[in-house]
Amino acid sequence: MKPLTRAEMEVMNVLWDASHALTVNEIVEGYAEPRPAYTTVATFLKILEAKGYVEHKRKEETGRTFYYSPMLSREKYIAHVVNDVKDTLFGSSAGSFCSFLIQNEEFSDEELREILSLIQND
Repeated sequence: MKPLTRAEMEVMNVLWDASHALTVNEIVEGYAEPRPAYTTVATFLKILEAKGYVEHKRKEETGRTFYYSPMLSREKYIAHVVNDVKDTLFGSSAGSFCSFLIQNEEFSDEELREILSLIQND
């Protein structure tokens, strides 16, 4: 699985947030201002399709219009990226990875309670 660039991730986030397949125009509308050009988004969709992240289909009633949808969930992509970081930077050690996060992030009291609850329930 090839990593996503920041711009590709923005397109994927619009697709992941949608409950159905989207046209290029609908994807552009999913961006905050200033929105990218139609042709820019179309180019990123071609790249994402070549990488295996999105697919397109035509709906019979719309003729030429392509509808794009993600081929994997946001959760599966995140799991892949996190595992890659863990394997590459922390020698596949989940403990080292978690230790790094704990030492280098500032957690709110609520976040710490959630983390403790997850640890205690597993």
